[in-house]
Amino acid sequence: MTERSLEICFTPAIFDAHADSDAVVVVVDVLRATSSICTAFANGVSEIIPVATVEEAREMKAKGYLLAAERDGFVLDFADFGNSPFNFSAEKVSGRTVAYSTTNGTGIMKRASECHDVVIGSYLNFTSLCMWLDKQDRKVVIVCAGWKTRFSLEDTVCAGAMAERLLTGGRFATVCDSVHAATDLWRVAKADLLGYIEKAAQRSRLRDKGLDDCLEYCHTFDVTDVIPVLRNGRLVAMHPGPHSVERPSLRGDGNDVNKLNKINF
Repeated sequence: MTERSLEICFTPAIFDAHADSDAVVVVVDVLRATSSICTAFANGVSEIIPVATVEEAREMKAKGYLLAAERDGFVLDFADFGNSPFNFSAEKVSGRTVAYSTTNGTGIMKRASECHDVVIGSYLNFTSLCMWLDKQDRKVVIVCAGWKTRFSLEDTVCAGAMAERLLTGGRFATVCDSVHAATDLWRVAKADLLGYIEKAAQRSRLRDKGLDDCLEYCHTFDVTDVIPVLRNGRLVAMHPGPHSVERPSLRGDGNDVNKLNKINF
């Protein structure tokens, strides 16, 4: 098998420069959209319909869909709940179709739909996703959702971790400076990932709004092996098969562990 090309797109603002109809696109929005989506599928959601605008979200609610929607971290007043992964409990979402709209992540999912595949990536499904990508005979573009088309530190670090894993496997090669920059960031951050992410602007935004209780959870590796994939405008679960990943224990005061238990993985 020949080496495949690997690219990282730092923000949706420059996605057109990376778009390729033959590529697999991985969307990464660590805080919080892609972490929440992975959590929803781990808890048995049937489908997630990503919608880009507030108006579309309102229309989906009017049609009777369960709606998760936020802007700037705040739950829209007509939504059922917001964007925390802890909202997507089995009690709320198992067997349901959820319409989903966020400040950053859902818009790029729709824009990337012209590519060969669009999959959802996070630390939560890290190993399963990287193993699946390694088996695809296609170019891979990891797209960081960013913040209102701006660069995002936490998404770039996660993209760098994925890139390092794929490049180490020997089946991918890159001439993309964004890949080198992201992997350099990951190598600086990985010894103390949560400590490094303290400097991220989105971490500060969530803290200022009292929405940072999911920070450690969103940076936990391999909670699930499910890979959400976009099919006909809807995210559905792809189960690539069993592997040897074990879910790690969370550190801290126990609050995150309790929240994990409440969402019934």
